[in-house]
Parts: sequence; structure tokens; C-alpha cells
Amino acid sequence: MTQKPYLDRETAAALAARGGVPAPLTPEALGEWQRRDAERRPRPTLRQLADGGRFETAEHDADGTPLIAARPAGAAGPLPALLYLHGGGLIGGNAYAVLPRVLRELAEPLGLAVLSVEYPLAPAARYPAPLHACRTALRWTAAHAGRLRIDPGRIVLAGKSAGGGLAAALALLLRDERDERDECGELPSPAGQLLLSPMLDDRGGTASARQAAGHDTWDAVSNATAWQAALGPLHGTPDLPPYAAPARARDLSGLPPAYLEVGSAETFRDEVTAYADALWRAGGHAELHVWPGAPHGFDTLAPRAAISRAAVAARAGWLRRLLFSYDLGGN
Repeated sequence: MTQKPYLDRETAAALAARGGVPAPLTPEALGEWQRRDAERRPRPTLRQLADGGRFETAEHDADGTPLIAARPAGAAGPLPALLYLHGGGLIGGNAYAVLPRVLRELAEPLGLAVLSVEYPLAPAARYPAPLHACRTALRWTAAHAGRLRIDPGRIVLAGKSAGGGLAAALALLLRDERDERDECGELPSPAGQLLLSPMLDDRGGTASARQAAGHDTWDAVSNATAWQAALGPLHGTPDLPPYAAPARARDLSGLPPAYLEVGSAETFRDEVTAYADALWRAGGHAELHVWPGAPHGFDTLAPRAAISRAAVAARAGWLRRLLFSYDLGGN
């Protein structure tokens, strides 16, 4: 019998206050879910994102991919940057709604720029369209680093949930295309990858997926619905490219330093810990945090909880060491 996962007390209270675990998302309910998701995640305007002059903000067309750039106001010199890919299961979310927290928790205290990518969503846009949009945004960002006032040698691929999976996939794609050149010039080499509860595996057969059923905010049924929408007929096939689902990768060598985090009570626990282990086995540099009793999206669910504050501090600490101390190394 599968045991119910331990839930952090503060997070459990926040989940109960929201009415408990949401009903699983099925393919039949996807359209209505997307409509409600858009309502739940309103897009702040650039003026709202500027927060009374606290941040500088601008919108860009990155060769067809919308990009929102933001940085602490008055920050001098070329800044390190996060190319941030939002969550939402590849079927929801947007590049604007995630920015206030990323700016407040990481960009302002560390002195970072953030380039938030508006990649297309499934099922209207299936693999590889979202990934290619992220690659285009990165190439454009590196090519226009002077205009954006960022350091092209210190760009970190970052994302949460689906965005974390896209960041991992983009790191793999860039490694494999490293020798290619196009009209944008040489492909950029990211300084690192910040993978927050990344969505990595379309197969969904892990012990944590079974254990979290009925207890996590994003369960195996919802996950399967999202992967089916994102991959279409490729879903579950044995020869699915690793750029579609990074857990399928057989070679994780030669990748930039990685920070991975996941909750012990979430569906993605086992695929994230397995990915970290595979990075270590390939000789890579990876830092893994498994937050005890945390379900998927715990820091959004209970941002003031002790475990959420610890997670934000750990992310910031890793970025500080990577981007300002140069002691994490790389391949």
C-alpha cells in the first residue's frame, strides 16, 4: 500500500485554506482550465512591473518571440541575467505574471536582469515550438546584450515546473548544437541552469507520482494531460527526443552547472532527484535540494512559510556563488 506523503505543516494549512488539493485536470477539461488559468494569472502592465520606479522594464520582439526585460532601476554596468521560462504545465501561465516575485526575490537583492520569455502554449503549439521559441529568445538576447546592458557570459537558464523542464531541454539542445552557427552568430553558452521543480519526464511511472496522487497540487493525471497536449502523438513513444523530455537523455555530460530543487511530497520528486544523480554520474556540477513536506508550487502556495523562505535563500545563494564568486566551475 502506498503511504501518504508527509506535508509541511505551514504548507498544509495554506493548502487547506485554498480548499484542498485541486481536482485532477483531464483532457476534456483542458479548454476550461486554460480559460480559468488566464484569469488567475493576470498580466501586469510594464508600469505595474516597474513598481513605482523600483525596476526598469521593457518589451522586445526577439525575432518573433515576445520578451519582457526587467532590471533593478539605476543598476550600473552589464548585469548577469536570468533567461526566465514560466511554469504552467506547458499549457498555461505567461511571462508577465511570474516577474514580480522573480524581481523581488532574486533580481533586486542580487543585482540581476531578467528576460522573461513568452513561449507559445500547447496544445496550439506542440513540441518543438515552445523550445525553439526559447532558443530564439536566448540567441536574440545574447546578440543584443549591449542594448540590454547584460553580460552575455553570465546568462542563466531559469524556470519553474514546465519552465524548468524547458530550461533543462534548452541546455541539452545548446550543448548539442554548440558548433553550429547561423545568422545570429555563435550559439551562446549559458553560465548555469536554475531548475525549480522541473517537469522532466513524460512517462509518469515514478513512485513519487503514485504516492502524490490525491495529495499534490499537480498530480499524475494532470501531468499526463499536460504532456499529451504538449507532445501529441509523440507522447510516450520510445524514441522521444530528450529535448522534448529531458529525463529521456542518455548523456548529461558537458552541461552548465545546475541547481535543482523539488518537494518531497510532489509528483516530480523522483524524476528530479534522478536527473540530479544522472548529472553527477556524468561528471557534472549539480546542487540538489529536496524540501521536506513540500508539494508542487509550495513557495507560491505559502510564500511566508519557513520552508519557502529557506528555498528562496538557497536559490539566491547558489546564483550568488555562480555569478559573482566563480567557484562552481563548469564543463
